[in-house]
Amino acid sequence: MDAQRITIALVDRSAGHEASPARVRLSVLAEFSADVSQFLRGETKEVDTAQLEVAVIEGSLAIQTAPIALAPLLFHDLKTLLETELLDAVDRKRREVIERWQKIARKTSGITFRIAAPFLSRPVLVSSDSDYRADDADQWVQVERYVRGEIQDLGGSVKVNAHVRLPDGTSLTVATDRDQLRNEKVNRLYKMAMLRVRAQYNVLTRELRDARLVEFVEYAPSVDEDELARLTKRGAQAWKDVPDATSWVDELRGGAD
Repeated sequence: MDAQRITIALVDRSAGHEASPARVRLSVLAEFSADVSQFLRGETKEVDTAQLEVAVIEGSLAIQTAPIALAPLLFHDLKTLLETELLDAVDRKRREVIERWQKIARKTSGITFRIAAPFLSRPVLVSSDSDYRADDADQWVQVERYVRGEIQDLGGSVKVNAHVRLPDGTSLTVATDRDQLRNEKVNRLYKMAMLRVRAQYNVLTRELRDARLVEFVEYAPSVDEDELARLTKRGAQAWKDVPDATSWVDELRGGAD
């Protein structure tokens, strides 16, 4: 496929006038720009939005990219959005943006989001009449969990939170408040930590979202060498008459097959 210009537009008449490059609320512009950047990057960050040149154009307020060549997942997701309103096959980060836009469009009269590209037969429209959703949308439950990871960022001037890098390499944002951090006597930045959080948990995908810190839990794993040696000795004694432990276990399970 040839390089494509992607045009993502916000039609916003909620303030009593139509948003445009000449007149738009700063908060709306900032949120829309952040959403566009997240949508284009996706979870795999196949589009480098830091280097991507865009134009802010009419219609009502639209961001048009320079031609994008190597973004097969982005092009696939745009086609999927045109074919179905189920979001399960769409990149997770892009799905988050579309779900957020769908909520805004339903909640606020006069707002529509439109995505167009030359290879699409018509624009993708997110409006009060659309119903973009994930099949697992109703599978979120409130849970309390212990999570372990490296604290990579802590604090914030507007939104106070902790960014935790989990053992699988993903990042979890945990909301907190200034008092919790102010009362902390331990410098946890760039250190492993155990956190007790309340969050939404997806029983199908096992994702956590909307996490909020309950407390930091002291986490200091250690090995008692004497106890480990004692247990190892007991195990060796118990298994001394078994020539092949693997075969013995397989036989108990009904055979290697």
